[in-house]
Amino acid sequence: MTSPMRPPFSVLRIDHVVLRVKDVDRSIAFYCDVLGCTVEKRRDDLGLVHLRAGASLIDLVTPDGPLGKQGGALAGVEGRNVDHLCLRIEPFDEAAIRARMAQHGVPVHGEVQNNFGAEGNGPSIYLSDPDGNSVELKGVAH
Repeated sequence: MTSPMRPPFSVLRIDHVVLRVKDVDRSIAFYCDVLGCTVEKRRDDLGLVHLRAGASLIDLVTPDGPLGKQGGALAGVEGRNVDHLCLRIEPFDEAAIRARMAQHGVPVHGEVQNNFGAEGNGPSIYLSDPDGNSVELKGVAH
């Protein structure tokens, strides 16, 4: 049984951050040529490019792709630039996560998904912080 004071998992690190960008090629050039990241994987069907940033990923999303359209206008008074924050957790126990969130009145959005992250594919579940920012809790496939 998990203590009501402690979550049923430990946050290990930020797995990835997703940025909505106006010009994906310009952003790739900046993150790769200027900062030394490398292109890890492209998902042109989603308008998504995964960049390797050490042990983590920076994902670039185009505003006109399927994922980017969900965020509305680009950054400004009425739009957000960061899509979501992903925290790599261990262990990933869906029932314990849902119980913990229910205990704190935090709704979980949807079902567990198998998503790609810094350590490959693994289970993910989404919730929102108090300001409405999307937070992904991600495990790794074993």
